[in-house]
Amino acid sequence: MALFRTLPGGRPQIVKDEAFCELLNNEMPNNGKSYSELFEEFDSAIREQDSSITTGALSNSHGDWYEWLLAVNARNVFVEAEIANLGVLLPNVSSLDVSELYQNDLCGLIDDLRTKVAESAGVEFISSNPDFVMIDRELVTRQLSRTTRITEINIDTIRFLQSLYQNFVGHCGFEDILGYVSVKTSLRPDRRLQISHECSLMKALYVHLQTRKWIINPPGLKYYAIATSVGPSDRSALKTVATHSITTVHSIPQAAVDEVYEVNSSQRALDVFSEILL
Repeated sequence: MALFRTLPGGRPQIVKDEAFCELLNNEMPNNGKSYSELFEEFDSAIREQDSSITTGALSNSHGDWYEWLLAVNARNVFVEAEIANLGVLLPNVSSLDVSELYQNDLCGLIDDLRTKVAESAGVEFISSNPDFVMIDRELVTRQLSRTTRITEINIDTIRFLQSLYQNFVGHCGFEDILGYVSVKTSLRPDRRLQISHECSLMKALYVHLQTRKWIINPPGLKYYAIATSVGPSDRSALKTVATHSITTVHSIPQAAVDEVYEVNSSQRALDVFSEILL
């Protein structure tokens, strides 16, 4: 498989999926292996072949590689634990509006809200997609027949994980979406703001659906953040309040992010997903 492709003008570009599989030799990494160390080894191997590859290009690849490793472990937790729900990798918002996961009536309510907000105030709901959605096991078992454990990393594995969300578009009831996970290789201040914005908006839309459908005592929507390294300043910044929860005295203020996890190995990923998916 190729590590690079040549763009018009002769500049090399990392072929993320093929490079990932090639550098792993199509094998699952050791559970105790640090992801940061693994990515450093990948970077060295890539630069040995082409020293012109930029730090930015490598960092961009790290994001996808990290998500794929987490997606593998989320899938395996679902397969191995009889009561686990499933964490599903989501595409960029340009490929899917996350509201499209809901059944038509619920998706229509969100579309109606967006239309009324735009028409009445000239403002928009603008957000990127969360990186993962957590879906209730009962719906997963109805929609999927394949429940085998992932034991090797190849192009088919990556394509399976990237397309898994398609099985749930238009099928999720109000309580089928349990929450979301935002994933970052590092938590720069701008990324912390992005996570908080995503969390607040997703939770506000959940409450809007609850109100429109007159649902009493819903289970609530969880939102988690995962990164390879998490410091005290990251945890402090992500303790911000979910904005919708301070607009009325009838609700107790809620955290935008329910928990922040440091995940830098497959073993830690398995431990965290075993906690949040059960």
